[in-house]
Amino acid sequence: MPPGHPIYGRLGNTTVARFEAAMADLEGCAAAVAFSSGMAALTACLLASVARQRPHIVAIRPLYGTSDHLLDSGLLGTTVTWTTPEDLPAAIQSDTGLIIMETPANPTLSEHDIGRLAKAAGDLPLLVDNTFATPILQRPAEHGAQMVLHSATKFLGGHGDVMGGVVTCTEDFARALRQIRIVTGAVLHPFAGYLLLRGLSTLPIRVRRAAATAAELARRLAAHPSVTRVFYPAHTDDRPPGQMDGGGSLVSFEVAGDPRDVVARVRLITPAVSLGGVDTLIQHPSSLTHRIVPDDVRQRSGISDRLLRLAVGLEDPDDLWHDLDRSLSTSAQEAAR
Repeated sequence: MPPGHPIYGRLGNTTVARFEAAMADLEGCAAAVAFSSGMAALTACLLASVARQRPHIVAIRPLYGTSDHLLDSGLLGTTVTWTTPEDLPAAIQSDTGLIIMETPANPTLSEHDIGRLAKAAGDLPLLVDNTFATPILQRPAEHGAQMVLHSATKFLGGHGDVMGGVVTCTEDFARALRQIRIVTGAVLHPFAGYLLLRGLSTLPIRVRRAAATAAELARRLAAHPSVTRVFYPAHTDDRPPGQMDGGGSLVSFEVAGDPRDVVARVRLITPAVSLGGVDTLIQHPSSLTHRIVPDDVRQRSGISDRLLRLAVGLEDPDDLWHDLDRSLSTSAQEAAR
């Protein structure tokens, strides 16, 4: 926050500053800037590129659906080139200001090698959305990313009762983000800052417990006759070495029957978007979080119409499995009739 005595709430506040300092330490960055939401944080990053006369963005799919939509819309004066990790160097232009990726990606949970992409980016800043992994399981700055973004609404808050976003980065970039935050009014409320600090105090315990449950559910889902495919980082053989500790607490899977019917039949698990809280949530990305992504783009990104995303919370693993197994089996039986 600006030096001196507090003048106006939109300029900064001490509670949010404490949360920012904690996030900078956790991610191993020089500074952090908090915002009213994850999308406000991403918006500020894009506006900073525009302000530096570098409006071209390179992005790797899949991303969170609204991030994808914002980049494709050009609403902020940016243009975007969508690329793959292998083709990143060819996508860079003279006015490229930022390279954006998410790993594990939403909702396929595919992982990208941050170190390799940071090397390919050269002097350009690489922004990694680290919402799914959190700094407990992955610290992108240690692998060369200059900027790390979080939807703090998710794991950092951890209880589904606060919205926020944060970017950890260099002090130079933080100064630009603070100026944008001041003029756009995207400041994090002090009480939200307090709730996020509360969430950080239990973050390691929550993340590791949920990840252990997710790994067990992924194992059981892979053997279920109504499930055709499971997406879980720890189940793949080509993971970036030394990057992420474990598989995290998100599991995606494709079903043989109607995915909406599976969602409709769960009882303990809550059908809802979001993630990272104490409650386990299930959702159908094609009709919810990624509905605004064009159909052909979704398919090319691996987001099929039969894909479900499970955000594992802190319930008993056997209770969760009973709910999933019953829903999957009943849905399959009804389809067979």
